[in-house]
Amino acid sequence: MTVNIIAVRALNNPAQYTDVISFEIEYEALTDLQEDLAWKIVYVGSADSDRYDQVLENVEVGPVARGTFKFVLEANPPNPQLIPADDIVGVTVILLTCSYREQEFIRVGYYVNNEYMDEELRENPPEQPRLDRLQRSILADHPRVTRFPIAFDAPEAPVGAQPMEEDPSNAMQAEGQPAAYSSAMPADPAPAQHFMEAQQGMMFDGHGQQPAPQQMYQYVPVQ
Repeated sequence: MTVNIIAVRALNNPAQYTDVISFEIEYEALTDLQEDLAWKIVYVGSADSDRYDQVLENVEVGPVARGTFKFVLEANPPNPQLIPADDIVGVTVILLTCSYREQEFIRVGYYVNNEYMDEELRENPPEQPRLDRLQRSILADHPRVTRFPIAFDAPEAPVGAQPMEEDPSNAMQAEGQPAAYSSAMPADPAPAQHFMEAQQGMMFDGHGQQPAPQQMYQYVPVQ
């Protein structure tokens, strides 16, 4: 693949629900590219419908030259008014995607657990969620990575491309720990089983919307 993600680290994690979401991304470009890379953070608001998905950030990074690069991608927290009250507390998913020429070629998914910091609120949750007492924990040690074959700067993109089987020998660093590209569930899947049961070889999909990029990012080579 022309662009490989080397590492993704969830910063300020855990954090309060209302804090910014921040990822440090390191990747390698094997050749110069003619256009920028489009990076997106999608928050899955509800397992029941993609209508509650929120694109928290959608940026273009470039120009892309051969080498290894690192940058920090930040996003505001999701708008709780756009999420069903019953889905604010509990397990959900954050997706980090990268596309080239409007073709997604990699998707990194994380389970996220939103729970109250106070034991009393955990045992007796209020009818209306207390956002000021919620803590967001991204399960960064268990990324779910799906790659898609695209043509990059070739004249024509592949037709009918399907998600690629992930190769466990290609490891991506998450929070400083090796995590294999894998379609397996996290080591302890019980809290998330009711949300999404992805089978081997299937895409970890939040069905996010596709708005146009709104911001340009510049980056520098890693020293």
